[in-house]
Amino acid sequence: MYEQYYGLTAKPFQLKPDPHFFFGSKGHKRAMAYLEYGLSQGEGFIVITGEVGAGKTTLVRNLFCKMASEKIIAAQIVNTHLDSDDTLRMVAAAFGLPYEDASKASLLNRIEQFLRACDRQGKRALLVVDEAQNLSPRTVEELRMLSNFQTEDKSLLQTFLLGQPEFRRILLGADMQQLRQRVIATYHLGPMDAAETRAYIEHRLNTVGWRGDPAVNPDAFAAIHEYSGGIPRKINTLCDRLFLMGYLEEIHGFGSPEVENVIRDIQQEFNLPPAEADVQGTPDLTASGQKTATPADLEDMDKRLAKMERSVISVLDLLKQIVSQSSIRNPSRGKS
Repeated sequence: MYEQYYGLTAKPFQLKPDPHFFFGSKGHKRAMAYLEYGLSQGEGFIVITGEVGAGKTTLVRNLFCKMASEKIIAAQIVNTHLDSDDTLRMVAAAFGLPYEDASKASLLNRIEQFLRACDRQGKRALLVVDEAQNLSPRTVEELRMLSNFQTEDKSLLQTFLLGQPEFRRILLGADMQQLRQRVIATYHLGPMDAAETRAYIEHRLNTVGWRGDPAVNPDAFAAIHEYSGGIPRKINTLCDRLFLMGYLEEIHGFGSPEVENVIRDIQQEFNLPPAEADVQGTPDLTASGQKTATPADLEDMDKRLAKMERSVISVLDLLKQIVSQSSIRNPSRGKS
């Protein structure tokens, strides 16, 4: 919607992890270095942790893009609320092996035969497990046991574990000692600082052909960082809403007031309705606890609604032109 209005070639702030938009902050570069180091070792476990939305999945997908696909067969598991047997089925399914109605022994045999076939072809198998903090100790043990499949000189399976910060605490548990002995590298992916947040936003915009419209003022970048805490997913959510508001209200420059307006909208959407309040002594509140609108508030709302109405009308006019041009090019369409 707003992409065309601002002359962008694609949506810059989508939530779906996309390696095309990968931004190498200091933390992401170090995490990528750990992944590449682990990959070069060809064995053991690599553990990457980070807050929700920190970019762990994007990191791995960027790694997949850089890997030589003819030498490495990679599979990823994202559903980890499973028992140990179901996890083996997920591993088999991720590598394209039959898993339905198979016993645990059959699953283990199929996985081992697959890994040995990969080795004979000169290929390596890589398993990526997302949301590792949800794994039960028994499930972790099953994954560790898979690392026992090896030839005389090398392991047949390597595993990357991606999880939220609590997974680091889980690893310190007494029942995780054997897994810790197999971990060859671990890294915690932290949030971006203010300068990196600005560079991240500009990088995503430049990737889709941004030419300075809309302009984003320094105070807007500061407000975005303060709200998001430097977490990429929160930045994307806020910026996507900011650009949508800019399109609807025909804004070509963002400052902190525009950012704060969007933040208030987001916060109101996720707030529970206020409890019934005692309105005595508070003449500026309605009986429902809401602030009474002032003339200035109403005037501002009228202006915003007028801009939104003009935007809707312009979209409808554009659709009419498209339909009209289509009818001219195809005069026989729609006739019985």
